[in-house]
Amino acid sequence: MARLYLIRHGRPSSSWGDADDDPGLDDAGRAQAQVARDWLLARPEGERPRRVVSSPLRRCRETAEPMARALGLEAEVDPRVGEIPTPKALSAAERPGWLRAAFQGTWKGIPGDLDYDQWRGEIAASLVSRGDTAVFSHYVAINAVVSRLLGLEEVLAFRPDHCSITVLETDGQSLRLIAQGAEASTGVL
Repeated sequence: MARLYLIRHGRPSSSWGDADDDPGLDDAGRAQAQVARDWLLARPEGERPRRVVSSPLRRCRETAEPMARALGLEAEVDPRVGEIPTPKALSAAERPGWLRAAFQGTWKGIPGDLDYDQWRGEIAASLVSRGDTAVFSHYVAINAVVSRLLGLEEVLAFRPDHCSITVLETDGQSLRLIAQGAEASTGVL
């Protein structure tokens, strides 16, 4: 079985609801990205990532950069591991309230113009063939995968901290959760 690592991005320079809708990392986030890289490179030879995949958003690309550079690779940008899509009818100012409400419910109960239960299935399906890969993603997307693997309908299976690393295994046909990443002591920032 091949290893797959889901890494939440480092701490961004602004949080959701602020003016910057695609912030990069702050100083702490850049340091967290270095720590994640070092942890991944310290894996035993058969468990070390050989590929790097990132959400298109800047905070993930910047978190992935130290790992990609260490491997001498370009990070592959894949929107399927990106942030949860916002309903088209919502403004940027309405997104934080919508997310807070979604966090309290189930995948099938998230209001919007998308089937979010199907969305979480598509994320998991996109990962099955990605063995030996470090995937830099987001709080909700990581919860989408973990909740599916645990058989939970609730949106939040756990609260992955910035640069927490969730470990999966894949045989190319299915995914298995090995270890959830470190949890944050507070909610999404």
